[in-house]
Amino acid sequence: MCGIVGYIGHKEAFPILVKGLQRLEYRGYDSAGVSIHQNPEELTIFKKKGKVQDLLDHVGDSDTSGNSGIGHTRWATHGPPNDTNAHPHTARLGKLSLIHNGIIENYESLRTSLESNGHDFVSDTDTEVLVHLIEEVQTRTSTTLCEAVQIALREVEGAYAIVVMDASQPDLLIAARKSSPLVIGVGLENEYYVASDATPIIEYTQNVIYLDDEEVAIMHRTDGLIIRNLDNVTITPEVHALELQIEAIEKGGFDHFMLKEIFEQPNSIQDSFRGRMSVQRNEIKMSGIDEHWDRWENAQRILIIACGTSWHAGLVAEYLFEDFARIPVEVEYASEFRYRNPIIRPNDVVIAISQSGETADTLAAIRLAKERGAHVFGICNVVGSSIARETDSGAYTHAGPEIGVASTKAFTAQLTVLTLIAMHVGKRNKQLSSARFSRLLVELNSIPEKVEQLLKQDDAIRNIALKFQHNENALYLGRGVNFPIALEGALKLKEISYIHAEGYPSAEMKHGPIALIDAEMPVFFVATADDVYEKVVSNVQEVKARGGRLVALVSAGNNDLKSLAEFVIEIPKCDQALAPLLTTIPLQLLSYHIAVLRQCNVDQPRNLAKSVTVE
Repeated sequence: MCGIVGYIGHKEAFPILVKGLQRLEYRGYDSAGVSIHQNPEELTIFKKKGKVQDLLDHVGDSDTSGNSGIGHTRWATHGPPNDTNAHPHTARLGKLSLIHNGIIENYESLRTSLESNGHDFVSDTDTEVLVHLIEEVQTRTSTTLCEAVQIALREVEGAYAIVVMDASQPDLLIAARKSSPLVIGVGLENEYYVASDATPIIEYTQNVIYLDDEEVAIMHRTDGLIIRNLDNVTITPEVHALELQIEAIEKGGFDHFMLKEIFEQPNSIQDSFRGRMSVQRNEIKMSGIDEHWDRWENAQRILIIACGTSWHAGLVAEYLFEDFARIPVEVEYASEFRYRNPIIRPNDVVIAISQSGETADTLAAIRLAKERGAHVFGICNVVGSSIARETDSGAYTHAGPEIGVASTKAFTAQLTVLTLIAMHVGKRNKQLSSARFSRLLVELNSIPEKVEQLLKQDDAIRNIALKFQHNENALYLGRGVNFPIALEGALKLKEISYIHAEGYPSAEMKHGPIALIDAEMPVFFVATADDVYEKVVSNVQEVKARGGRLVALVSAGNNDLKSLAEFVIEIPKCDQALAPLLTTIPLQLLSYHIAVLRQCNVDQPRNLAKSVTVE
């Protein structure tokens, strides 16, 4: 949820920290702060409620010199956004400074115990409890900072990624993680960078180490890097080369990251099937499936677990797997999955979907599924992420970095990979005919070009957005494989424009939502040509009869709805199973333009964070 950045080396730390925080601001933007080792025995801390720019305004012309430091952007969990609750936090002696992502679940009992030992707290945060605990251990046992961190973390329940500084040790940074991502960048001459993801690191180094759970990194300016676990066993780290390019995390001339990422979808979709399918050879290759084919071949059920937009991708996949592979599918919210004592069997295949690969609820569900003996297949967008490492097999989506908090290209990349998997499994288990498989390959190969055609309608879609920018409610309706797209369209609108929106199956409108329709209610219908098209037309007429304002997404050349709908958006023709890859694009653009017209912060919508690493 929050963003972490740290540096120790021979450069000035403050510019590195600030640029890193700006790159990480999509992860949390309620407040920001830095701690810099400037003078012997003293840490200088600046922190401020609001954006990173508010922090810079607060710092002003103050002295920020120093060669080591830590920084943080916060997404509030414990306590409201304010200057006091902002990170970094210190303890009573003022010698330690700590930043933290995650949640310390037993912080209240720890706080009570520390208060009985004379500790006073100034913030509402669980993070302040942790830094006091480390100081208490260090004072009580006269251990090194690393040993104090190890001992303190053994008392902690919950999730954490932390970086700690000690005023008396200017050449040292300590970092640790459990269930919250942390990456170490290896620079030159004992120079190290720490971050919650790779985006702040790529302009300084391409060499990174992904910390595993309960590992502690000791970064020393002269002694180098040592990694140990909580039991003080030394770990030999594996250094990975980043494939990320700095251009991928810049706006590239677009007004917002979200708009840039919408327009990147022809490439991100193609990148997600490139090397996996060949129209010429009439084949799909998915090594994560082929190497475990016995589990897929004998699967009596597929369970899909995900959250938010990824859950909508799973709902689309339910239609595809049952159609192509004839395997029963259940789609579960990961946040509910493990709390209802689910039935999980060894012959189940579990597909876990997460853009970041760090979603806490999805990780918890994965661990439960593995305990029960199911085969777990992960789909995520971030190399080296926790889900990529904890699943039995999987596939990356290759969407590239997605900075906008509201997911766009990551969603269509997930749909692309899920479509490939469903087709591949259907062909291998002989439930998808060769003729249809070949036709779908050709159709899927043409999707990037058709997305480009849709993006050319951007100006026309903005003109539609102009008509609805002042509405406070909206309905999205679709049937079959486009029902999840109605859900996704509604989610996008409320995420970034703060308009209340709901998605429903078109036929369910009569079972309640139709009561909401009046002359002010916009109703967005996904009505492309498919097996239930005529039924959707009947639903459109029912809304029209009650005065609702209609926007219809129809297949190109369809004239049936032009007389009924106030606005019509034409979708290039394609196989109905692949329609979600196209119908979602205009809904993303509509949400974007409505939000911009309402002067909302499109890339950083209120109360939301990109990577949800707490339950």
